[in-house]
Order: sequence, then C-alpha cells, then structure tokens
Amino acid sequence: MAGAGAPAPTRPGVRFLLAHPAHFLALGAGAGLSPVAPGTVGTLWAWLAFGVLQRWFPTPLAMGLCLGASTLVGWWACTLTARHMGVADPGSIVWDEIVAFWLVLWLAMPMGWAGQSAAFALFRFFDAAKPGPVAWADGLFKGLGWRGGWGILFDDFVAAFCTLLVIALWRFA
Repeated sequence: MAGAGAPAPTRPGVRFLLAHPAHFLALGAGAGLSPVAPGTVGTLWAWLAFGVLQRWFPTPLAMGLCLGASTLVGWWACTLTARHMGVADPGSIVWDEIVAFWLVLWLAMPMGWAGQSAAFALFRFFDAAKPGPVAWADGLFKGLGWRGGWGILFDDFVAAFCTLLVIALWRFA
C-alpha cells in the first residue's frame, strides 16, 4: 500500500529500527526484524519481557496502568512506523503481539510453565489463523493513519480475548 510514486516497501533493517524511537518500539526492539515468523518472535520476546515487567510493576494496578500506557504509546508507534514503511499492517510491526500477549499473561496468571506454553500456543493460533472474530477485527480498521494504527493493535487484542476465553473455559469447565 505504498503511496503513489513511492518506492515499493522493503523489509526494514537495523538502520530503520534505530532511525526513530517509534520504529524501535513498534518493531519490538528488533524482534520484528526476524526473517522468519516475526509475530512469533515478538510473542516470545513478550513472554520473556513479562517476567521483567512483573518485577517493575508488582501490583495488578501497576501492571494494568503499564499495559494501558503500552497500548497508547504503541498505537502512536505502530501508526508512525506503518506510515514510514508505507504499509498499512506490516508483519515486522510486532508491538501488537507484545502488548496483547502481556494482557493474556497478566489476566491469566498465576500459571506454571505448561499453562503459559498453552497460552502462547493459543494466542499464536488465534493471531496467525485469524478465525471468526479475529478475522473480523483484522478487517475493521485499515489505513496509514490513526485508524490503521489502532487496527494493527485491535485484531491482536481480539486474539488475546479469544485466548483468555479458551483459558477460562479450560479452568472453569
């Protein structure tokens, strides 16, 4: 979706990553530069980073405020980075996976290794396969402006909701 007369978008590299703080955030500190499955790499990065976040934000309220701020700052970063790339929803933007998986972990904890692994697999399934409501959410907000930036995040939040719904049914069935 490059603009008229604009060159075809290319895969971002380290220079693009470091060119603007929004790029660094949206590309998950480099996780989005992975040539293979950047969304999965971004989700793995989120899983590892969540352990650090729990130490910095030890109460549910503090973590919730962190996730809210991460969503707002991420909306800006995803919007700007997509605009700079000239692509409405580039696969190398992984902040959407990161903040959505943090939401899953925050709401589903405490869980052991097996539970977290199941949450990871479920989230990756819903994000990649985009069944039902995730596909609907993916097509709802498109473009290179603020609406499109929100769309980058929104389908991952719906994938997170679907993941949490399956976990809740698993726990309480």
